[in-house]
Amino acid sequence: MRSGRRRVVGLVALAAMLASCGGGDGGGSGGSGFGGSTGTAPTPSPSPSPSSSGSCSLRARQDWVLAQMREWYLFPDTLPASIDPSRYGDVDTFLDALTATARAQNKDRYFTYLTSVKEENAYYGSGTTAGFGVRLTLDRSNRLLVTESFEGGPALAANVDRGAQIDAVGTSSSNLRTVSSLLSSGNTDALNDALGPDTPGTTRVFRVIDTSGTRVVTLSKADFSLAPVSPRYGYKVIDDGGRKVGYVNLRTFISTADDQLRTAFGVFRAQGITNVIVDLRYNGGGLLATAETFTDLLGGARSTSDVQTYIAFRPSKSSNDETIYFGREANAITPTKVAFIGTEGTASASEYVINAMIPYLHGNAALIGSNTYGKPVGQIPLDNPACPDDRLRVIALALQNAARQGDYYNGLAGKVEASCQASDDLTRPLGDANEASVRAALNYLGGRGCTPIGASASAQRTAGLTAQARTLLTPGRPRTAQRETPGLY
Repeated sequence: MRSGRRRVVGLVALAAMLASCGGGDGGGSGGSGFGGSTGTAPTPSPSPSPSSSGSCSLRARQDWVLAQMREWYLFPDTLPASIDPSRYGDVDTFLDALTATARAQNKDRYFTYLTSVKEENAYYGSGTTAGFGVRLTLDRSNRLLVTESFEGGPALAANVDRGAQIDAVGTSSSNLRTVSSLLSSGNTDALNDALGPDTPGTTRVFRVIDTSGTRVVTLSKADFSLAPVSPRYGYKVIDDGGRKVGYVNLRTFISTADDQLRTAFGVFRAQGITNVIVDLRYNGGGLLATAETFTDLLGGARSTSDVQTYIAFRPSKSSNDETIYFGREANAITPTKVAFIGTEGTASASEYVINAMIPYLHGNAALIGSNTYGKPVGQIPLDNPACPDDRLRVIALALQNAARQGDYYNGLAGKVEASCQASDDLTRPLGDANEASVRAALNYLGGRGCTPIGASASAQRTAGLTAQARTLLTPGRPRTAQRETPGLY
């Protein structure tokens, strides 16, 4: 088994609307993450297929995809013994048919998919995407709420921020339709259609309800670069009754996050902080290299002989297996306790960081909030030589921490040794010491009591955990940015 510090494979979690978790990892040519690649190991080259040579027809693309799946897929026994590509009108539905058995077994929840090389390179390299610049969620009352607005995006420029409710959508103020009526007429598909295509210049009119009252706002989608660590609340030092606690919130694992994380941990290190809140509540994943860097920054006490993760391919591809060890980071800290804030939107690379720390911190690493998505597998990027913008993200590897724990398909709540339930309080900014999840994290770090995740309904009521559950909104076929930043529009 080879050992390496950085590699070219990663994890990418897809978010179906029901699971509301996008995410994963991916990368550009030669660089990606949990569904992508970045590092010392070479990216596997796609095997040539006679039918795909020089042709980019639908059948040629389907044949090429099938050849790659038969060669690389982590669960080859789940692939159909025979399949007629002509029954499927596009590559996406063909892939869905290929992965149907693995999906039914909860192993591949749309983690394997075809994507755009150009789109991935733009996002993973600099966070470039297009949209209104908001993260949206639906609660059980079918209210469409803003959980976060991104700096540089149109929404924040119009003062539409966390906690705002989008009550109605239209192309003009005269044809506004309420969110509830859209959902009644066509579920989330109708709502996604109403929000329009992700093309710069797409304009929509919204009726917004927030602390300022009710108003009508016109927003036009635009290109912007998503900051992985928010300049407003991405990191800070919280005074918890005279005890300093570091808080860091990572939105997505992309290459620009590395130095921003180093800056945050440099502040923590300079102030001697050993108690940290790592807020990954909406983070769907991203680059494996960034996940390694983040874990290294939490591993000041770790030796370079300590295992961060084991990566294993299917038996026929075991020559690609790898062990990743902790590396040295100048700004790394030695935490005594870490509180990881997570939700069902926490996936892939985010889960990698949490899982990697469990064997070393045990009960001093806790999951705060709710259960995570559950994606202990990673993808490799395979590019079709006949179709330059076709990239197949195929689940090809499994990940385990130093204790060989890696079967968290149902989330990490059952794997961590400590947990505390908490709601996601949209009435307060992220990073606010009195926001419900941050407050629960502070209570855990301070040795104060909490209700474990998975506790009984009566225990939840006693603890005041009666807030309505919410689901991050995701289109049926999310873009790269929406996979890694679930709820992004």
